[in-house]
Amino acid sequence: QVQLVESGGGLVQAGGSLRLSCVASGRTFSPYAMGWFRQAPGKEREFVAAINWSGGSRDYADSVKGRFTISRENAKNTAYLQMNSLKPEDTAVYYCAAQHTILVVSTAKYDYWGKGTLVTVSS
Repeated sequence: QVQLVESGGGLVQAGGSLRLSCVASGRTFSPYAMGWFRQAPGKEREFVAAINWSGGSRDYADSVKGRFTISRENAKNTAYLQMNSLKPEDTAVYYCAAQHTILVVSTAKYDYWGKGTLVTVSS
C-alpha cells in the first residue's frame, strides 16, 4: 500500500557527505513512521535512523549519532538522511522503510521497504 523509492547514493571519499532521499507513494494519507536501514558487505541488515509521523521523535544507531540526521517533509511524502563525516565502515546498501503508525520505529518491524541505494565510502 506504500511504495518507497530511494535515491542519492553514490561514491564519496571518507569525511565527505551525502544526502539520501526516500519518496513514498500510495497510501500516504495515513500516518506512517519512516526509517533507514543499511546492509554492509558480509554483515546483517542494521538499523540506522527512524522518525515518527510528526517529526517530533527521532532515533539513531550509536554508530551514526552526531553524524547522520533523519528528517521528513510530509507535504512531499519524502524522508531524508543527511550523512556527514562519512567513514569507510558506512559503506552499505541503504534501505528506506515505512510503517503505518504515529510512533517512531527503531526495529526492522516495518511493513514496507524500498529496493535500496548503494553508498560507497573510499578511504
